[in-house]
Amino acid sequence: MTLWPRSLLSRLLIIVFAGLVLANALSLTLVMVERMHSARNVMLGNLENDVATSVAILDRLPAGERAQWLPQLERGNYHYILGPGEPGKPPQDKRSQDAIRSLRDTLGDRYPLSFTAIPGPVSHIQAHVTLSDGSPLTLDLTPRMPPVASWLPVVFILQLLLIVLCSWIAVKQVVRPFSLFTRAVDSLEPAAHQPMSEQGPAEVRRAARAFNAMQARIQLYLKERAQILASISHDLQTPITRMKLRVEMADQPELREKLMQDLDNMTRLVREGIAYARSSESLEEPPVRLDLSAWIDSIVCDYRDTGKNVSFIAPDGRLPFRTRPQALRRVMTNLIDNALKYGERADISLDTGDLSRIVIHVVDIGPGIPEDEQDAVLQPFYRLESSRNRDTGGTGLGLAIAAQLIAQLQGSLTLTNRPQGGLDASVTLSNL
Repeated sequence: MTLWPRSLLSRLLIIVFAGLVLANALSLTLVMVERMHSARNVMLGNLENDVATSVAILDRLPAGERAQWLPQLERGNYHYILGPGEPGKPPQDKRSQDAIRSLRDTLGDRYPLSFTAIPGPVSHIQAHVTLSDGSPLTLDLTPRMPPVASWLPVVFILQLLLIVLCSWIAVKQVVRPFSLFTRAVDSLEPAAHQPMSEQGPAEVRRAARAFNAMQARIQLYLKERAQILASISHDLQTPITRMKLRVEMADQPELREKLMQDLDNMTRLVREGIAYARSSESLEEPPVRLDLSAWIDSIVCDYRDTGKNVSFIAPDGRLPFRTRPQALRRVMTNLIDNALKYGERADISLDTGDLSRIVIHVVDIGPGIPEDEQDAVLQPFYRLESSRNRDTGGTGLGLAIAAQLIAQLQGSLTLTNRPQGGLDASVTLSNL
């Protein structure tokens, strides 16, 4: 299992963030090295000047007045002692050697000078000086660099947070066009033309224009196909009507009945072909706000009036919903007719957990549809011979028309076999 993330956003964020952190760390390291070098030179230079001045002052003062001047000559990392100090070994650490070298350069030519290391957790040395009158003077020195400012860690943390924010914004700007393309491709429907916004950098605008041009070409091809299908279906109605008239005048009743049945099937197929061609075009019907529960109940009542076995479990209260009622009516009638043909009855229910998204279930008690063919039955002219036969009058277009209309209603159609038997055709709709 790799630790490398799968999403492009995460990968680019890690790369950009790591690069900025490394660049920032290198800059900070160089600044700190230069600061330490400068601070060391300043510290040693100040040590030379201050110690040389202080020792010269103490050397010229009378012995009785020297003690009064010691507090004024004291500094943060060293002070003076009137006396021989503490015995010890010569210092060996590098930081002490730098201080010793600086003190030798400034005092070694005029005063006898020796050094001892004082034991302790921090490097601590004493410089022993003999003044002109023979009095011993000890410089107690703790060589250390100036402390880091207390606000520096806070600034460093804020800098890291700023790097994270800038990295996220930069990567988001790069990945955002890919996300827009992904959503545009996912929402690409044959019956719904939704052009992609042509905004942003030049490369993104060119890609968006290419995508919109491709989508327009797809729509043109589909429109031409639908027009051909509609034209053929429409032109077939006239010869079929003439054939019916001639068949009715035939002398053989059995042959006449069979031919009329075939012509009725052809007529139904032609009408379904025209309906499918029309369903592939963009809907011009404006959305209307209605009581969805009462609206479905009116459709169910129409079926009951004709003796159909259709039931509806209506939820309590009104159910306001904004949709295109004529297109949705065609969807509902196709699904109900499909359930009645192959499942003997149709039970309708609503899932209203979220008013912005409603699921309509049309359930039958038929043989259902094999799972490996549930997507295929939504394609035009696809028939399941094991459960659908031509005696029922099916054309293989009912579910295809319903699927196209639902896509234009910004919804989805899902077919599911129920464990107790039968098919559940669920229509998921969003408020328009």
